[in-house]
Amino acid sequence: MSTKRVYNFNAGPAAMPLEVLKRMKDGFMEFGGMSILEISHRSKEFQAVIDEARGLLKELMGVPDTHDILLLQGGAAQQFAMVPMNLMEGSADYVITGHWSKQALKEAQIVGEPKVIFTTEEAKFSRVPKASEIKPNPGTSYVHITTNNTIYGTEYYEFPDTGNVPLVADMSSDILSRKIDVSKFGLIYAGAQKNLGPAGVTVVVIKKDLIERNPRKIPVIFRYKTHSEKGSLYNTPPVISIYVMMLYLRWIKEQGGVAEIERRNVRKAELLYDAIDRSDLFKGTTEKASRSRMNIDFVLPTQEQTDKFVAGAKEKGIVGIKGHRNVGGMRASLYNAVTEEAVLALTGYMDEFRRKS
Repeated sequence: MSTKRVYNFNAGPAAMPLEVLKRMKDGFMEFGGMSILEISHRSKEFQAVIDEARGLLKELMGVPDTHDILLLQGGAAQQFAMVPMNLMEGSADYVITGHWSKQALKEAQIVGEPKVIFTTEEAKFSRVPKASEIKPNPGTSYVHITTNNTIYGTEYYEFPDTGNVPLVADMSSDILSRKIDVSKFGLIYAGAQKNLGPAGVTVVVIKKDLIERNPRKIPVIFRYKTHSEKGSLYNTPPVISIYVMMLYLRWIKEQGGVAEIERRNVRKAELLYDAIDRSDLFKGTTEKASRSRMNIDFVLPTQEQTDKFVAGAKEKGIVGIKGHRNVGGMRASLYNAVTEEAVLALTGYMDEFRRKS
């Protein structure tokens, strides 16, 4: 079995820092004579892990004392349902910018009567709205946005001012990739498997006054209040996923925090977009003002060239660049752990492919 590292551009689960993987391996058995997989989630050893993970999230994200941090399960898909179950009183507003925001809307439609206040579907999801284009309805429970769209390669750089209406954001694919003002959000949720760690744990940052909302009778396990009161230990959590996320968060802090991670992400995206823009063969698919730093989509003129490009990339150890089945083409995901070296390997291959075509 080969142990050679490839250049991993998968959209999620995604690349992990090599240092984190080594620390996970080295620390696997260091839990009182047991492995991290064996210890009780009620033990002092695991309490130290979850406390550090939450503390690092608070520090790195700049989470104010007005908000709580929950570590849950079920991924963003479960939050599509939990958000309206806990927060929607009558109606809520949804901004549709891609596949995942449409999925969130579908779940909300089961719970209540959400309204679409803006959509970019007619533009084939090639952009996100300007902040001024998002206008909440009077009396709405919250406004829901998806800050980065993994399939279509768009990202918000200006968040709407929703006033007293809570702003709810699915940040699964750009959390901790850049600095944000958490205080402007009522609730943020994110699956960890792109920028924070492995699949299995979901981060929810929620304003404490929203935790008290209970507009309907729902099962105890689906209430934010349940998990807040129990310190995210109401039921057995994904112990290994939280442990690895803790190691990942340590790594982010060691690199210089989110400011340094953002600098690297800007640089990586600039390198790849420059390779696309200077080419007469590759073409970007999104409006420049909405271009995602996390998921970069581009196409070739024919399917034959696309297939040849993907196959040639694999031979060079470049994997995960095939576009989503809904849109085709190519997609390179440049999450926090993807190195500049990996991006340069991809852009170098793109230049080589263009010269030979």
